[in-house]
Amino acid sequence: MTNEQILAACRSNWEYRGVGDAAMREMLDELSAHLEDAEAAGRTAQDVVGPDVRAFAAAWARERAPFGRRALRTLAMACFVLGFLPLFYFLTRWTTQLAVTADYVVFWAAIGAVTVVWELRRGSLRLHHRLLLSLAVGLPVMIVARRLTGDGVLFTLPLWVAPLLLLPAVPYTLAESRARRKSETGATQPC
Repeated sequence: MTNEQILAACRSNWEYRGVGDAAMREMLDELSAHLEDAEAAGRTAQDVVGPDVRAFAAAWARERAPFGRRALRTLAMACFVLGFLPLFYFLTRWTTQLAVTADYVVFWAAIGAVTVVWELRRGSLRLHHRLLLSLAVGLPVMIVARRLTGDGVLFTLPLWVAPLLLLPAVPYTLAESRARRKSETGATQPC
């Protein structure tokens, strides 16, 4: 494999695993420098990355974002979604109470569980994949739950719970927006 092919394979693997743009650019620059140094020393690219480029890229992505950090980020984003959904309901219906039924809970729990497992295992999901996930997993589970449990109210959710659930995602959102701004300014500045 050429250096360009190795860099392209690593880039696609890191994009698939949800590595941020700024971190990916930094990792690609570092890998490119290592590959050039190896070439100058008379070694091959295989000496740097090993026989399996995908395994090398996956190991570096896991090292860059360990499981514990990814799990905390995923949990914070799950709380954000769990807070945003009722907040959206409260704002569109102009109410301060949300009657939660069993099928509503089961629908979001099924989608949440599959999304969290996917995020921790493979990386981030794109919007159209999330919509397909909603239809393929959440809808059948919701229909079965509705038939089994009926439409009785389990509990009523007050308005103050929604903003409380949004709070854990604030540090991650700020960090990602800073990294995005930093990478955009770094990309537009001439070298």
